[in-house]
Amino acid sequence: MPRTNLFTKMIVILILMWIPVAFLYGYSNKTTTDVLRQELGESNRNQLVFFQNQVNTDIELLASWPNLLIHDPDIESFRKLYVNGGYFDLDEINLVKRIQNKLSIQESSSNWTSRLHLYSPSLRRVVSENDAASYDPARLQAEIKPGWQVTPAKDGNEDIFRFSWFTVAPYGVQNPSLNAETIVELEFDSRNIQNMLDKFKTDGRHDPFYYRADMGVIYNRTSDRTLTDRLLGKLNASPMPDSDNLTVRLEGEPYMVSIVLSKETGWYLIDYMPMADMLAPIKKSNLLFYSSIVTLLVMGSAAAYMLYVQIQIPIRQLIRGFQRLESEDYAVRIRAKGRNEFSFLSDRFNRMVAQIQNLFEHVYLEQLHVKEARLKQLQSQINPHFFYNCLSFVTSMAKLGRMDAVVAMSHSLSRYYRYTTRQERELVPLREEVEFVRHYLEIQKMRMNRLDYGIELPEAMMDLYVPPLLLQPLVENAVIHGIEPHAEAGSIVITGSLNQDGDVVLTVEDNGGGLDEPGRQELDRSLAEPMSEETGCGLWNVNQRLQLRCGREAGVRTEQSPLGGLAVTLQWNEQHHKEDQKDEPLRRPV
Repeated sequence: MPRTNLFTKMIVILILMWIPVAFLYGYSNKTTTDVLRQELGESNRNQLVFFQNQVNTDIELLASWPNLLIHDPDIESFRKLYVNGGYFDLDEINLVKRIQNKLSIQESSSNWTSRLHLYSPSLRRVVSENDAASYDPARLQAEIKPGWQVTPAKDGNEDIFRFSWFTVAPYGVQNPSLNAETIVELEFDSRNIQNMLDKFKTDGRHDPFYYRADMGVIYNRTSDRTLTDRLLGKLNASPMPDSDNLTVRLEGEPYMVSIVLSKETGWYLIDYMPMADMLAPIKKSNLLFYSSIVTLLVMGSAAAYMLYVQIQIPIRQLIRGFQRLESEDYAVRIRAKGRNEFSFLSDRFNRMVAQIQNLFEHVYLEQLHVKEARLKQLQSQINPHFFYNCLSFVTSMAKLGRMDAVVAMSHSLSRYYRYTTRQERELVPLREEVEFVRHYLEIQKMRMNRLDYGIELPEAMMDLYVPPLLLQPLVENAVIHGIEPHAEAGSIVITGSLNQDGDVVLTVEDNGGGLDEPGRQELDRSLAEPMSEETGCGLWNVNQRLQLRCGREAGVRTEQSPLGGLAVTLQWNEQHHKEDQKDEPLRRPV
């Protein structure tokens, strides 16, 4: 049987099929995510650049107002104006009114909330949209610097930044607060930038803000200031680039950060977005894909299991059934489940085995009957053979006038026939067989005074069951062919042994003439062949009966005896003998 079953193989195939699919999808997904991240970062940075340019354009537009106003005819007239006595006359008042009107119109021309101030160092007056007041030249001199000036301020509880721009005419004059003809100041605060950040955020940005290291942060009005401050802490750990897309981790969560620097104001426009929000659709697609893979794998496993249960298990049962049938176990049956092709095959297999079992049982019983008939036939051959010998002995003794021997022989014959005919027993205890042999030797001893015998058998062997008249023919052959022809011979010894494996050995030895090696070989050959007229009946009969009961390994063996004559040995395995005597049919189905 293969070590790996069909179910395992199909699961392995399914997994091997899905591994490259999952790998390719993962690689494609990673590539798509990287490209999307790069494109989104670039798109976000471009939108920040566009927004920064809008802010810069508005600031530049505001910064151009002072230059336009300086060339206005009314303002030129105002800077040439000198007042005696500190008060304006009617024409001068009308001039101031026209200038205030123009300042108001200029301020209203932009969406940004701004303020214009016109300074006249000669008059020590500053004209705004709603006022014309004096000013402090020293304070003004401290504020006048090139470029945009940013100062922190407060408007109630609100922290703001004030942006101011000064234009001086004529250009390059020293101490403009005292020596310039006209000074125009443009002023606005960071709330204008906040308004644009709010609008920019509503267009899809996450949390844009402006940052300048020496000033601070201009937040949009709905900004998460705590998260923004933590982000700035990360960004300030290294020099901030002029324009870039970065990935920053805050509390384990990655954020995509876009940075653009305004060269006009020196402020950084920064926007950040959680990567999870950006990649949410991709994660949803990944979840759907991997869920589909798992579902298909489960369905494939279920299909493989069904194939395993419906196909491989029945095939395996059939194979095991044939293997048991091959080992001659005819009790094997297959229990089929369901109604399909394999249940049909299993039913036909069971019928076939049942028929084979019935056939073998009948054949086996017939063999037993034949075997019993042959055993009885062989056993019947012993009785007349011995009877003829005994009658010959009685005749001889009667001729010699040995009436005591005749009486003893008659008495022994009566015991013999009582032993053989009192019951139809196929097996007798070895103890009874030995006792019977002892009577036979006593009879023979009456014929030959020189006969001496010894029986040396362990007590453990006496209770063994053997076929009747198994030992007597060997003793008879030893007396007739070993002792009688040789006047100097007269000793017969019977020995035996039984080991733990059940091997039984019975040996009958004599000190007669024995047989040479060719003679023993010829005797052994004749025992294995069918009985003929030249073949002796006794030893052949014993050998055949022993092999029929205990197998071909059992039987009669001959060898030279240490006593000088022939040693005839009976060998068999008692365990095999017991199994053979069970007389039960082939194993039946459970």
